Amino acid sequence: MARPKKTISRPYRITVRFTDMEYGLITDAAEETGLTLSEYIRKMVLEGKIAIRYEVVADIPELQKLTAEFGKIGSNLNQIARYFHTGGVRSKTMQDEIQSCIAGIWNLRNEVVKMAWNFLDKAEHEQK
Repeated sequence: MARPKKTISRPYRITVRFTDMEYGLITDAAEETGLTLSEYIRKMVLEGKIAIRYEVVADIPELQKLTAEFGKIGSNLNQIARYFHTGGVRSKTMQDEIQSCIAGIWNLRNEVVKMAWNFLDKAEHEQK
């Protein structure tokens, strides 16, 4: 038989009254964070803020390719930064690697701009 889950006992109750508008704002915010109304109010009172995490999912192959490329460039830049922070000496090889990363970022930026314009053009034609 499974062991019952332990729950935190909360014997104290505080009653608060809200207007319709306030209640709507609070319930919407709680829903947006994925918390129950009680959890949301408790966190707001005790912590003062709640981080909302958004997850964007795009099944566009071009966007997935760009994301992977940005990840690779970011990894290269982190390795370069680690090299310099541990006393690495600036060399022609390292400077070439930095220039390669910068060029890669600019190329990806241009691809993103093209994709954005294509998306806007497509959306504009669909509205007509």
